[in-house]
Amino acid sequence: MSVNLANWIAEHKIDEVECIVPDINGVQRGKVLPAKKFLSSVRDKSLRIPGSVFICTIDGHYPEDIEDIWDKDPDKILIADPDTICVAPGFKSPTAFVIADVLHGDGTEVEIAPRTILKKVLNLYADRGWKPIMAPEVEFYLVSQNVDPDFPLVPPTGSSGRAETSSQPYGLEAMNEYEDIIDHIYDDCELMGLDIDTMIHEMGAAQLEVNFIHGDPLKLADQVFLFKRTVRAVAKQHGVYATFMANPMAGQPGSAMHIHQSVVDAETGRNLFSNANGRDSALFRSYIAGLVKFMPQVSPLWAPNVNSFRRMRPDSAAPINVQWGEDNRSCGFRVPISDKANRRVENRLPGADSNPYLAMAASLVCGYIGMVERMVPAKAITGSAYNRARTLPRTLEAALDRFSACKPVRNLLGEEFFDIFYAVKDYELFNYQSVVSSWEREHLLLRV
Repeated sequence: MSVNLANWIAEHKIDEVECIVPDINGVQRGKVLPAKKFLSSVRDKSLRIPGSVFICTIDGHYPEDIEDIWDKDPDKILIADPDTICVAPGFKSPTAFVIADVLHGDGTEVEIAPRTILKKVLNLYADRGWKPIMAPEVEFYLVSQNVDPDFPLVPPTGSSGRAETSSQPYGLEAMNEYEDIIDHIYDDCELMGLDIDTMIHEMGAAQLEVNFIHGDPLKLADQVFLFKRTVRAVAKQHGVYATFMANPMAGQPGSAMHIHQSVVDAETGRNLFSNANGRDSALFRSYIAGLVKFMPQVSPLWAPNVNSFRRMRPDSAAPINVQWGEDNRSCGFRVPISDKANRRVENRLPGADSNPYLAMAASLVCGYIGMVERMVPAKAITGSAYNRARTLPRTLEAALDRFSACKPVRNLLGEEFFDIFYAVKDYELFNYQSVVSSWEREHLLLRV
């Protein structure tokens, strides 16, 4: 049963509400309202937002020459999802966050909205009596505050008064360096009702990872979406930055959003990835085959930025191809050791910088196609996947070329979404390529 917004706001003595919409990049956009005004807008569906929020680039521009795709920028209707409302920590005035869906005037959802895209994919599963289960693992870095983008990022000073300079995977004393920040993150997540499980120190200097408890993909995407903002806010309160960039510092491993996933029977809850004898089912193998074939073709959905491709380098704990194997972390798709009830595949491709709604939708739709078409994967590997040929694109430009030609996924996610997503990313790429880098100035200025 959905939350009663009026009762919840009264119970938590909320003064203001942030009504939030995830844009194509996963940036939080929306409106802030007094609680009473918010409730009245919910009753009469009067809260509006321009449809152009979904075509905004990461640097705050709008792609040129897309009038044939998105015209006139009409107002859309914000419809708050009651099940997403939560206390917003850190505000002077009692505030709540609530995530909204965006509707056309006729009451249908805006087709290019990332949350709608994920719901569309989940409906494909529901129509076949299937229910996906997901558990994301999100990595991020703590870095010293940096107000000048021309200067490289560096690890922050810990409680010892020193900054980390080497890899400390699973280091407990290394985590203790940031104990105040970590405790604060846990406290705020508990206040918000975010289902985070464990936190570990990852391979990079001041790099942390949080694991979420498995559950419904839409709910988990909402939680990752809000978690990113919460972590950034907590870090700033402690005088540092938190970043979910895929590769924020040269010489350090990148940050991923690994997604564990399985599919169960919607009525019985039985894991469809296992047979009665506990072995991999044909559906499981077909799901993996779909991931192997189509995930490289839609990489902008899970590696959406020019920086995303700096993460995917050999021996950097990030995949460079789409091999799969049992308990093999060099593979793009790892099958953890588990019993038949917990059979799953870990998709290790997505970066922490990806929009969680689109990364999850991409993974699910690729697996769905594999299951429906009864695809068969190549044999699992047992050695290092880093010794195999690279099959993932090296740049956003190469990734966009593959993306635009992926008809099976385009047909399921929608022509309009594909065209607008491509236009946004292509315009970001153009703007990036217009910047002359410090490397060019250093090595070319006086030598060529």
